[in-house]
Amino acid sequence: MTVTERFAERGIDARRIERDDGVELIADLGPETDASAEIVDGTVIVVTDDDQYDIDLDADGRALINNGILTVEVNE
Repeated sequence: MTVTERFAERGIDARRIERDDGVELIADLGPETDASAEIVDGTVIVVTDDDQYDIDLDADGRALINNGILTVEVNE
């Protein structure tokens, strides 16, 4: 199951965007969601009020959350 499918399963709108220099995952966790994201040993760990999501990265990347929008950028 893909990351976007796992988010969709929980009612979270997510999409994957292919870029010339990598891939971007954007997920709307909701503006009222208290969430954090960290990268540890090649895995993005996203913790929200109710859930935890682990996203394995195949390359270097970064993750940030702004106003409930999770953005994960992976450079190829």
